[in-house]
Amino acid sequence: MTDIMRTSDFSYTLPAELIAQQPLADRDESRLLVLEAGASQAEDRHFRDLAWLLRPGDLLVLNDSRVCPSRLLGQRANGGDAEVFLLEPESGSDWICLVRPGRRLRTGATVSFAKSEIRATIVAELPGGRRRVRFSHPGDVSAALRDIGRVPLPPYIHEQLDDPERYQTVYARSSGSAAAPTAGLHFTTALLEQLAALGVELTTLTLHVGLGTFRPVQSERVEDHVMHSEHYELSDACARSLNRARREGRRVVAVGTTSCRVLESIAARWADERGEFRAERGETGIFIYPGFHFRAVDALITNFHLPQSTLLMLVSAFAGRERVLAAYQHAIEARYRFYSFGDAMFLTRRSVSSHEENSNEPCRSL
Repeated sequence: MTDIMRTSDFSYTLPAELIAQQPLADRDESRLLVLEAGASQAEDRHFRDLAWLLRPGDLLVLNDSRVCPSRLLGQRANGGDAEVFLLEPESGSDWICLVRPGRRLRTGATVSFAKSEIRATIVAELPGGRRRVRFSHPGDVSAALRDIGRVPLPPYIHEQLDDPERYQTVYARSSGSAAAPTAGLHFTTALLEQLAALGVELTTLTLHVGLGTFRPVQSERVEDHVMHSEHYELSDACARSLNRARREGRRVVAVGTTSCRVLESIAARWADERGEFRAERGETGIFIYPGFHFRAVDALITNFHLPQSTLLMLVSAFAGRERVLAAYQHAIEARYRFYSFGDAMFLTRRSVSSHEENSNEPCRSL
């Protein structure tokens, strides 16, 4: 009989002072905890040491989604403060949103925004505390929303960010995320250029991160949790790179759980591991937890995640729950920085192909 997997199996205790409130001055100065398949213990490195960990021929898959300025601060008709958080556009000038305070922003309520002619009207109440909001403006509504919107930060970050671009990756292109794909925040343009010069192939896909990814798992049994869907896009160029890497036995290295989820969502539709990637757009609600069979990703770069979160469950599926929780405990004792502006991990899932196993040399030091 299979043991029931409980959400509490993915718990750990984190001192509050280890939750990073600001990014480091230099992105690639962050620490990197390395958990190689077959290694007896984790290794302490720095993020720029990827030059020693990635090999010529590795395919590095980056998520180029850009965080939308989706947090709108305004006033209710009676003068009280209000917040409207854009989730996804509907037809015309309607958006699906979260609002605060929800008990006062019911159907028919309006919100205005300082120094702007834009006005928001709640036109419907939806499940999960969401609202359908209709925006009106004498000009371009989309442009007006961009002008007044702020880049949102996770609720565990309590300090203001001086430069909003620090919550964007340096390669962010496609606007649409409600939160940053944070594993990529550690890369600098110079580091990416140096990795490419050392023979690491770079490619991008897009997954727009939705708030559902960070929704707490409230079910006692892990299997009972239902993920929200998120939009992804895989280009023809990315598909060709993935297919070449697989045919040639080169490692596919996913930058972040977002890239991993796209690749494994597509690969999970294959009857076996010989299927090929193709350019496509779609929605994925894949939920990866221990017991999942990985078909596409050989190594993973990721940040440290919240206890009992679906992201921690994915990492545990990739490298083993007990090994991951032990590595987290090591990171706590070694005073790593956690969550969005925190440090990172590099994990491998299995041994590499024979031609790579014969080479013990790293690319070189950066």
